[in-house]
Amino acid sequence: MKEIIIRTASRSDLDFMVEQAAQEGWNPGLHDADTFYQADPNGYFIAELDGETIGCISLVKYDETFAFLGFYIVLQPFRGQGIGHQIWQHAIEYAGNCNIGLDGVIAQQESYKQSGFQLAYSNIRYEYEKQQDFKPASAAVPLSSVCLEEILFYDRKCFPTERKTFLQNWMRQPGSQAFGVREGKNLAGFVVIRPCRIGYKIGPLFADSLPLAEALFQKAVSTVPAGAKIYLDIPELNPQAVQLVRKYGMKKVFETARMYTQNFPEIDLNRIFGVTTFELG
Repeated sequence: MKEIIIRTASRSDLDFMVEQAAQEGWNPGLHDADTFYQADPNGYFIAELDGETIGCISLVKYDETFAFLGFYIVLQPFRGQGIGHQIWQHAIEYAGNCNIGLDGVIAQQESYKQSGFQLAYSNIRYEYEKQQDFKPASAAVPLSSVCLEEILFYDRKCFPTERKTFLQNWMRQPGSQAFGVREGKNLAGFVVIRPCRIGYKIGPLFADSLPLAEALFQKAVSTVPAGAKIYLDIPELNPQAVQLVRKYGMKKVFETARMYTQNFPEIDLNRIFGVTTFELG
């Protein structure tokens, strides 16, 4: 085989990566590419053979302490030839000394362990079909009315490091809706729902309690048409998140292994009722 060229992806390359994710059944958001790219324009990589793109991976560095790996895809005709290992190593080197997180498909868990990743817990995707109109809690307000610093402060309880650039763009994606809820003067949770190739995804859904999470869930669901499919990714270690999906009769459709190369970050899983995204954490 001729030499594989691995290079940093351009913004247009990211469209290819998102399309491959769709082909794999990962159901990306309609406008994810712009948000993802702006989080770290140097964190996306393409493998080429004779000018043809044959694989990709992302390793988004949020800062010098934490990074997240995703979009690890080799096109079907080129699998089993060591190409995945080459782009994997390229991405890992880019991460430097960062603690790296990923949401890996269960079938690859053992190979990730061999690469130094340790299992933290499982994230499970649930599907819900909107059957009714809710009368959402009036306490939920547009997230645009909440000070960004408050949002970042709350997000830091649920994510290993600050992600200001990412969140600013994530909340404002075309077609997305974002809401927050307060207890007293303090922000006590927030949610984002965005359109995807199929239906909508809720993420993040962070809240201090199950009642607040449910209020935000109902508010988000109230913004989409009846019959729409809605997806929510929950950490199985949050028993209240499990209660939420059971209450609404959601169907389990997918599972990933959340893994890290270093220590499990100090985040509050009991506040995480919906993971932001499997691609960027």
